[in-house]
Parts: sequence; structure tokens; C-alpha cells
Amino acid sequence: MIKTVFQSSIYCLLLLFVSFSGAADQSLHLSLPDLNGKLQNLEQYKGKWIIVNYWATSCQPCLKEIPELASFYEQHKDKDAVVLGINYEDIPLSWLQQFMNTVPINYPVWRSLPSAKTPFGLIQVLPTTYIISPEGKLMGRQQGAVNQEMLNNYLEKKTREARIQQDALKP
Repeated sequence: MIKTVFQSSIYCLLLLFVSFSGAADQSLHLSLPDLNGKLQNLEQYKGKWIIVNYWATSCQPCLKEIPELASFYEQHKDKDAVVLGINYEDIPLSWLQQFMNTVPINYPVWRSLPSAKTPFGLIQVLPTTYIISPEGKLMGRQQGAVNQEMLNNYLEKKTREARIQQDALKP
């Protein structure tokens, strides 16, 4: 049982975040309205990891992962990472606002109409989550639900790798 859980966790981590060789060299720009209609952009979070989660109110896997994202956000918001929910559907704002009163979303939510392409690539399934580095580089993507453990493991791994690289550059 433990071996199966461990293998499943490793498999999920391997599938979790696809490396983007070319995309990682480009800074990403995204500006969308928040629930108050105020235009927001990714630049305000530079210096932190940004977990960008595309979701919809009618998506059951999206709804299941909201508590995980909320816990991750609570744990990291004042330190090293933020979660940004992108509502990716064409519904009236009043419906979305009413929905937001019924779910435990404690992280910022922006709105986007479904389109063929986003600054991160195609959205083929919901939920889809992207990870942006503190430097503003696209680091990975997960199609399907994520959980707090997956996100923590990924950030710990990337932080450890960055420290090793920095130490290697020291004289």
C-alpha cells in the first residue's frame, strides 16, 4: 500500500509540471479584471512564485481542488508564493460573485472569457494550473487538479535547485 502511494506520488510529480525549454526564457504578461472590474497584472506578484489556476464554477475537479489551493495560499501568501484563480467561463459577474460567497476561496480571482490561447498556452482541460517563477518565467503546467502537497514539493525542489546553482557560482 505504502509503495503504491509512494509510486503514485512520484508519478504525479513527474507528470505535474512539464518543463518549458523555450518558454522559460520569456517573461509572461497577463492583465485581467478582478471581481471588482479593476485591471490586475502579474507584475504585482513579481518576486514570489505565482500559481495560476484556470477554473470554472461548473467544473467538479476545480471545485475539489479549491480547498487545497486555499490552504497552500494561506501557508505561503506572506512568504514566497501566491495563488491566482482565473475564472475561465462566460457567466454573468453577479453569478460568479454569488458563487464566491459559497466557496472557501481566500486567494485573488480574476476573470477571463474562454479563448483559444492564453499567455501560457492553450487551455485544453479545466482545471489547468501554471507555475510562474519569482523572476516571472513559466516553469510548469498541470492539466487536472493539483493539491497542496504537489505544489509544496515542486516549490521545495525548485528552491533547492536554485540554491545549488547559486552555491556553484560562489568563488
